[in-house]
Amino acid sequence: MSKHILIVDDDALLRRSLAFHLEQAGYRVTSAASAEDALAIVRRVLPNLVLLDIGLPGMDGLDALRQIKDQYAIPVIFVTARRRDLDEVLGLELGADDYVTKPFDVDVLLAHIKAVLRRTETVTRLAGKTSVLVAGDLTIEPNTHRATLGDRELALTPREFDLLHTLALEPRRVFSVDELLGQVWGAEFVGQPQVVYVHIRWLREKLEEDPNNPTRLITVRGVGYKLEPKGE
Repeated sequence: MSKHILIVDDDALLRRSLAFHLEQAGYRVTSAASAEDALAIVRRVLPNLVLLDIGLPGMDGLDALRQIKDQYAIPVIFVTARRRDLDEVLGLELGADDYVTKPFDVDVLLAHIKAVLRRTETVTRLAGKTSVLVAGDLTIEPNTHRATLGDRELALTPREFDLLHTLALEPRRVFSVDELLGQVWGAEFVGQPQVVYVHIRWLREKLEEDPNNPTRLITVRGVGYKLEPKGE
């Protein structure tokens, strides 16, 4: 299976360009425009490597790096326009595996990625991906992409599974549409709310006794959606 790389940068043109080149090189790519979305994605899918900008809106890359390294054994390469030595030293002391400054040659970045993946491929990642998630009578097994409701296995598409998994990680928490777009589909889908509406509808067809009167996937008007566990 191809290695999965998460790009975290608030520059949409750079994200798209990097994603194109990485996919051409054979990698699977997910993108995030903020550290908050990136941490949610890491929690759910555990990418093989993170390309992380330092200067991000909201939480900056250094804080995101600290949180990633506190919880997961995932290699991180800083990709940033900041050239100050302090940032580089601080980033590497916090646990960054490499550091590339903008502008950069794509071939050079690809060489850095290959080198870091080679160094870290024997590292055992934490067991979060294999743990079973239970929310009431809903059970989600991320490692096998299997979801069951009671004793019934749900036939979910990969994106439906990712959406349900994201909601189930924080049951009863209301997620905005933009949060779901950023965390499930990636930064390039933000601003396309119909994608969420359609997938929520499809999930309700598979989860709800009456999809037109849902009791599990709840709409909170003007805010977003939440998963309400049943059978607890």
